[in-house]
Amino acid sequence: MYVHILGTGGTISSRTREGAGATATDGAASLAGMLTAEVRTTDVLTTGSYLLTFTDLRILVKAVQDALADDDCVGVVVTHGTDTMEETAFLLDLVHTSAKPVVLTGAQRAADSSHPDGPDNLADAVAAAASPALRECGVLVCFAGQVRSARGVRKTQTWELTAFDGGTLVAEMRDGEAHVLARPRRHPPLPLPTESFDNVRVEIVPCFLGATPRVLAHVIDDGADGIVLAGTGIGNAGVGFVDEVARAVAAGIPVVLASRVAWGPVKPIYGNGGGVDLVGAGAIPSGDLNAPQSRMLMALLLGRGVGDKFADNFVAFT
Repeated sequence: MYVHILGTGGTISSRTREGAGATATDGAASLAGMLTAEVRTTDVLTTGSYLLTFTDLRILVKAVQDALADDDCVGVVVTHGTDTMEETAFLLDLVHTSAKPVVLTGAQRAADSSHPDGPDNLADAVAAAASPALRECGVLVCFAGQVRSARGVRKTQTWELTAFDGGTLVAEMRDGEAHVLARPRRHPPLPLPTESFDNVRVEIVPCFLGATPRVLAHVIDDGADGIVLAGTGIGNAGVGFVDEVARAVAAGIPVVLASRVAWGPVKPIYGNGGGVDLVGAGAIPSGDLNAPQSRMLMALLLGRGVGDKFADNFVAFT
């Protein structure tokens, strides 16, 4: 019995090159060299997570599914850059069908730094993936001794080693063992992404004090397949956004209303360009999903061609 480590790059595999900054270089086998647990390794990608594409994610989804299909594999670890880990984790969770855990981890310090955090994070992630206590918990993020659900997790620190917060705090890792604190909320899995997923364009449009709808108008005219509006507060936007949302919806472009706020649900409460008017124009509240995770769900659904059933399908996961 073994844990399969799938490498994709990120800071955990990065080394600093003079004049070029830190870049992903180390493969999964190199990262796993110091582990005592029984593991197998595969390099799926070797890049920074800020460079990943939907095509890369589809390839990773297949690699995870192939690894889980081996009866001797008790769980999967994905080493991944922290920049977009919350997006990849949520996508993997949306299509996860196995009882076996899939655990994402990474690092805030490069592999050749004086005090790298990657080795401890990887050891914890492997122990989490092998833990019977974490079966049926879906896809998880293991970082700085904490195991969190993919849904709702987000990076909240650019530099500190405790990089992630949010989601359900499922377990704490102590001396190589997972001490379970809660079970995450799960949804029925969606079908795996196909090649049509690769080219889906879902854009995130931010709202802020004094914002005009010009960026939103450009995104509509530029042929986006879907739009996530990262509203202020509980889900609001500036004057003029309502008309553009209505125009997008009339053109067959779904609009999801999320919030730029870290925690809490989106609810239509305010008028005069607020959530009541935006939802009235056809925007779909994201519930407790943040904008990047809303985008992942939206892209997966649009890649399936759900058409006029998009809203019902999306709301089922909020």
